[in-house]
Amino acid sequence: MTHAIRAAAGEFLGSAGLAAVVIGSGIAAQQLSPTDVGLQLFENAFATALGLAVLILVFATVSGSHFNPVVTLVDIALHRKKWDTAAVYVPMQILGCIVGAILANLMFAVPAVAWSTTDRADGPRLLSEVVATAGLIFLIFALVRTGRSHLAAPAVGAYIGAAYFFTSSTSFANPAITVGRMFTDTFAGIAPASALPFIAAQAVGAAIGYVAIRGVFPTTTAAPA
Repeated sequence: MTHAIRAAAGEFLGSAGLAAVVIGSGIAAQQLSPTDVGLQLFENAFATALGLAVLILVFATVSGSHFNPVVTLVDIALHRKKWDTAAVYVPMQILGCIVGAILANLMFAVPAVAWSTTDRADGPRLLSEVVATAGLIFLIFALVRTGRSHLAAPAVGAYIGAAYFFTSSTSFANPAITVGRMFTDTFAGIAPASALPFIAAQAVGAAIGYVAIRGVFPTTTAAPA
């Protein structure tokens, strides 16, 4: 198997795993704590933070563990990868998240595909997606450009877990997972009508994160001794 095929497979499997963790833990939280939304959110955030960290560790040496179109595009814009990478990674990320969503639904005996009816596209939550995505991009590439990529798994997991609570959107920060979440009418779902505004907000956040990285970390440096 060539490196390109392995990388594409890594992005597909990692994205599918991420969607399964996010949506599956959301369904479990609904079933385990049906009357306590705060506890549901904690259970969903805790499982996602741990699951994301594990997935990043597993696939880091295969594909770089992007699992996120905006991470891929910023990586290309910072001249680390070529533009043809996006043509492979982005479809695999989106398809993986859709498959992961369907798998999560099936694991909990809910319809394999059920379009979400959860409307999330209001001003505060769109602003939250800008903030969450900008912060995620800044975190990842701050580590990359200072020679600390090995810390990405725990750092990104911790950031997303925290952002579930400090943003009103619960920090999707990822166009692929946004698409995947449309396929489940459960705790983690997002209505199709809300998905495009969320993705637009994520694109704005990614652009802000890119500008911030170029300003604060203009060159790649070695990790401090």
